[in-house]
Amino acid sequence: MKRSWNTLSQMSNGTYAVQDFERAAYRLATEQVLYAADARSRVAYHLVEDHYADFVAALEPLGIRLERNAHYRYVVALPAHGEGTAVTLHETLALLVLRQRYDEAMRQGLIEDHGEVVVELPELQESWQALTGRAMPDVGALRELARTLKRWGVGRLVDSESDDPQPFHLRVRPAIVEIVGEQWLQRLDQHNRDEAGDADTEDDDAAA
Repeated sequence: MKRSWNTLSQMSNGTYAVQDFERAAYRLATEQVLYAADARSRVAYHLVEDHYADFVAALEPLGIRLERNAHYRYVVALPAHGEGTAVTLHETLALLVLRQRYDEAMRQGLIEDHGEVVVELPELQESWQALTGRAMPDVGALRELARTLKRWGVGRLVDSESDDPQPFHLRVRPAIVEIVGEQWLQRLDQHNRDEAGDADTEDDDAAA
């Protein structure tokens, strides 16, 4: 670690306590993304931004690397070795589909404030089917998926107005660019291999 939290606290002349640095580091490790635009994470974001090299040095021994985006003002913590939490197939597919929608919006210049992209349900349904060859989960399952996306800092669900026929839409957040990379394609490939293996086993059982 470059400088201790105690040293940094003393250098701030009482602006930050040791616990502030500890909490910010813990939040990076557990929440993965800190956005300056979010009221709940704004203070922690600025603390990390102002002491970026120290947080990089503190998290490196834990196998966590930091990336920051100065334009959209967020900091993201990533596993240094490409390993992450276990995810379901639906979670993997949701991330891949939303990353595709985000990239398409980037190409078309449809990025909104703070780097977010709005994805309506009809658009999501069409993209889900086209990209995965599977039917999109129902509304209840999508709400559950949205909670996971929010926890990972890559998306959030916004309920629609009462006169809107669709119950909600999704807002894809810019850190999805760093989080959903090559390792997610590898996970999808592994899921597909596992499913193919399960199908072969069922066929063998049936034949027996």
